[in-house]
Amino acid sequence: MAQPLRFRYSSQSWDDQRVRQQILQPLRGNIGARAVTPRFDINGGWDTHRFEMTNGDVALFARQNGEAYWMGNTETPNSLWQTDKFDWDEVPYHVSRWAQRELLATLHEEDPWLADYPHLSWFFLPVFMSKDGRDSTRAFFRDHAAGFPDASWRETTRFFEDVLTTGALDEYRHTMAGKLGTSDHVNRVRMSAAMGEFIAARIIVDAGYTIVPEIEVTTGHSLDYRATDAATNVLVEVTRPQQPQTRVAAGPVAAVRDTVETKTNGQLAKHGGGAILFVDCSSFSGEQWAAVRNDQPAVHHRPVIVYRARPSGLIEGYRKGSIPLEFGGALTFVD
Repeated sequence: MAQPLRFRYSSQSWDDQRVRQQILQPLRGNIGARAVTPRFDINGGWDTHRFEMTNGDVALFARQNGEAYWMGNTETPNSLWQTDKFDWDEVPYHVSRWAQRELLATLHEEDPWLADYPHLSWFFLPVFMSKDGRDSTRAFFRDHAAGFPDASWRETTRFFEDVLTTGALDEYRHTMAGKLGTSDHVNRVRMSAAMGEFIAARIIVDAGYTIVPEIEVTTGHSLDYRATDAATNVLVEVTRPQQPQTRVAAGPVAAVRDTVETKTNGQLAKHGGGAILFVDCSSFSGEQWAAVRNDQPAVHHRPVIVYRARPSGLIEGYRKGSIPLEFGGALTFVD
């Protein structure tokens, strides 16, 4: 399975003739490539090329003074196979900005509805335009309401646009966008679980804390977030029960208990305690959540917060144990 889009770097010298012979001609012979005029200027002294394929693939190439950068959701020409890969923030600013403008324009041309969500479009661009995941990741938002039950794609996409517009996760874009995956089919359970981490980020940031994702701990595992302010330094792990009808558990309460037990006996047990567990029930229907909210089952971990978010922005839940975070209006407790 292809990965989120990254740049390939060549430290060799390229001119127009070499580009034609070693990039355009092989791609034209294999998948019907054609060279087209780039849509945007790059500035900074770079020469740019855009290649479009008959199957909808697109590739970009920027070169200057003995170095070049390639990015594409298509096959890589042989001449660039033995090259290192770099993230978007690891390449020259002019190259990164130009590539993003080119690909965002293509994305919004192919799926105009995404143009109303500019930060989400930018944040998930490495997967929205990936080789394998471009159809499935866009469909997850448009056709599956990003994992929310009983909700429209417009309100759920707006919800995550609001989450991302804070900029709290911009620095970690490649890691976090990659959690959505680049599979060629929609895996609603796995992708919904990934979006649970974005819901947790919204809660933590709205509560006034700074977040850093993927915190390595001494066991060799990573926990989802570190939440900090001037007086607080707390680790957070997020888990998301599946909807009860998709699992063996007899009902929503059992689904919550089973999911937490699995997490507690695995990753959190090896960590040795000290992390807050966020149990995200946003995949539950209103009726399923009502059963959990009314029962407020104890689980095999403390401290824990069990909650359900709605695209309207309402997030309600209950807690067990001493929670070293203050949530203000970010989360409404029903306990």
